[in-house]
Amino acid sequence: MWFVSLALAASVLPAPAAEDEALTRMALCRDSWVEWQKSEPKKFAAFAARIRTGFTPHDNDPFALPKSQVSVLGLKVLEVYWESVGMGVGFSLTLDAPFDRTRNAVEKALGKPLQHCESGDGMRSCELAIAQQRTVTLMAEDGAKLHRTLIGCYYFYEK
Repeated sequence: MWFVSLALAASVLPAPAAEDEALTRMALCRDSWVEWQKSEPKKFAAFAARIRTGFTPHDNDPFALPKSQVSVLGLKVLEVYWESVGMGVGFSLTLDAPFDRTRNAVEKALGKPLQHCESGDGMRSCELAIAQQRTVTLMAEDGAKLHRTLIGCYYFYEK
């Protein structure tokens, strides 16, 4: 009888989100759609097709929502921004995790600490220049109860 209880318990537990290496590589500036557009159009087209099939546009918003559970660095992906956020051009994800947890996961994956961290105007942010026109960026609203952090690779900012 115990195995029936175990089977029933397993059937009601949520499935873990699938880790997406391609999204991770793009968000951590290991890959660049800007470079792919210029020098590797097949890679760019394949990645764009993957975003279109795995995510659904959200009304007129600049982001799309995952069609199934997906994670990056063990953190659930809530939204994908494939071109820009505000004045920054790049690729980013909103993750279902507080800022400090996301920062720790990013620093572990990069093997180095983020720099240029700031707090102010209700926001927290950190960044790390990886290469010319490639900066890993984290941003979140400042608040202990908030569990959403934006992580992304930005190629350049409009000043």
